[in-house]
Amino acid sequence: MLSLTLLTLLPLASAVPRLTAPQGCLTVAKSSAQHTSLKSAVAALSLTTTSAQCIFIGPGTYNEQVLVPSTLKSPLIIYGSTSDDATYKSNTVTLLSSLSQANGLSNDETGTLRVHSKAGVKIYNIDMVNGYGKGSQAVALSVQGGGGVGVYGGRMVGFQDTLLANEGKTFVAKSLVQGATDFVFGRRGIAWFQGVDVMVVEASVGYITASGRQLASDPGYYVFDNCVVAAADAHSVANGAYYLGRPWAAFARVVFQRSNLEAVINSAGWRIWNTGDERTSNVLFGEYGNTGTGSQGTRASFSKKLGALVTMAEVLGSDYSTAWWFDRNYL
Repeated sequence: MLSLTLLTLLPLASAVPRLTAPQGCLTVAKSSAQHTSLKSAVAALSLTTTSAQCIFIGPGTYNEQVLVPSTLKSPLIIYGSTSDDATYKSNTVTLLSSLSQANGLSNDETGTLRVHSKAGVKIYNIDMVNGYGKGSQAVALSVQGGGGVGVYGGRMVGFQDTLLANEGKTFVAKSLVQGATDFVFGRRGIAWFQGVDVMVVEASVGYITASGRQLASDPGYYVFDNCVVAAADAHSVANGAYYLGRPWAAFARVVFQRSNLEAVINSAGWRIWNTGDERTSNVLFGEYGNTGTGSQGTRASFSKKLGALVTMAEVLGSDYSTAWWFDRNYL
C-alpha cells in the first residue's frame, strides 16, 4: 500500500463530491473493486506499518459488522462516497447490522462498527446503523480503543444505546446521531459534538445521554456545542417526552451549550436514573446559552446553569488541534 502521509493535507468539508478513492486507499464496492465488504478491506490492512492507511467505500448498503482491531498500529481513514463531503445529507454508504444484547452480547459486541484501534481513526460520510429497534441495547458505533475517533458528516442511527463512547476521545462534527433511550453513553470516554443534529424518535419517554462516569478521577465528559435537538423525520414526538440525560453512574458529566433545544425536551431538562436509585449525588448536568422551547422551564435541582462556555481545550486537552482524529475543516 502507498504511504498516505499526504492525506492529512487534503482539503475536506469543502462541499465538493468525493466519488472516487483518494490515492493509495483500498477500495470497497458492490462490484469491480478490491473488496466487496469493509470487513474484508480492514482485514487487508497492514498490521506492521505506522504510516496512515485509508479505505474508500462506494455507494450501497453493506450488511455487516466491522471491527477495527487493537492490533492496527497505523492511523486509519474510512471514506464514504458522497456528492457533498461537507454534510451527512448526501451520504450514499450505509453499514447495517442488527445485533443486540438479546443475542447474549455485550454492548460493544452489538456494535455495527467497533473501533478498538489505539492509533486513531477518522470516519467520513458513512451512515452507521443498528437496525434492531426497540427492545434491547443495540449499538451503531462503539469506541473502545482509546486512540481517538473523529466522525465527520456521518450518521449514527439506532434506538437504545446508539453511540458507545466508552474509552478515549470521540469528536463528532456536522453529523447526525439518532435514538430514543440512553443513545449516547459510556463509562470513561470523552465525546465532543460540534454542529450535530441530535434526532429523537417516537417514544413515550426518552433520554439522550447516559453518562456512566463512576469516579471523580474518571475522564468521562460529553459536550454538545451548537447542536440541534429535534424530532427525527417522520417521527411524531410529544412535547416534553425527552430529557437531555440521566446518570448511569453518580459522577455523570454532560453539558449542552449554545444549542437549539426544540419542544421535545422536557422543561426539567434532566432526569434521575430511576426512582429509589437516583444516582445524582455528584453529577454535572450543565447548560449554557441554549435556545428554543426545550431550553425553557424550571430545571431539575441537580442540574446547573453554567456561567461560561466549556472549551474544547478543557475537555479534549490542550493539544486537541494537532491530534490525528481532529479535522478543523469541519468546525
